Amino acid sequence: MYQRFFERRCYGCYGSNGFIHRIVWIVDGDCSSFRIDSKITPMKRRFFIKSITATTTAAMAFPIVAKAVQSKFKFRFVRPPGSLKENDFLARCIRCNKCSGSCPNDCIKYMGFENGFTQWGTPYIVPRDQACILCMKCGEACPTGSIQPIKDELSELLSKVKMGKAEVDKDHCLSYQGKTCGVCYRACPFPDIAMTIGFLEQPTVTGECVGCGLCERSCIQLPQAVRILPAHS
Repeated sequence: MYQRFFERRCYGCYGSNGFIHRIVWIVDGDCSSFRIDSKITPMKRRFFIKSITATTTAAMAFPIVAKAVQSKFKFRFVRPPGSLKENDFLARCIRCNKCSGSCPNDCIKYMGFENGFTQWGTPYIVPRDQACILCMKCGEACPTGSIQPIKDELSELLSKVKMGKAEVDKDHCLSYQGKTCGVCYRACPFPDIAMTIGFLEQPTVTGECVGCGLCERSCIQLPQAVRILPAHS
């Protein structure tokens, strides 16, 4: 007698003692079988079904779990200026390390396995450690176009560089606590365009912010009162 389960693909043949004597797999019309000696590897019908079901469920769930783990970054980072949107960037980047070699500010690092296999070897920048100075050398060095070449001109930088956007935490910002500061404003490469200041040099980020991270890098507060929200998140 055959017990059918697993979408008509696997059949177990049971003897009168309830042990499995033969398993038959049918895949795309191709029938093959292998024998299990009940004296050596006795397996009750119920346990056999539970084992196959558990194994199949785990195998089906693994890609979903792996994808979920990879989607949660272990730390905050931005891509080099001129990078394509994340999926296109990952598809084109060949992990050649040329962008880092061309960077005069030594701010481009490379991923390990902490953010998953798909991220391994790709370039990234942590603004708090070392921010981007927008020299655009990385785009010139990139051989695949994963980092687009952009002219070092105001209009080009403002329209094409979208690494992220700065966000000010007013609870930590000295200027919003009654003490004038303005360090982030003076570090911004586009003062009065990407960032403006008001009373006591209270900073306000505008929609022109490109996310280079120079404001975050310069912030004297710990933890920093201004940080970059990555464009890829």
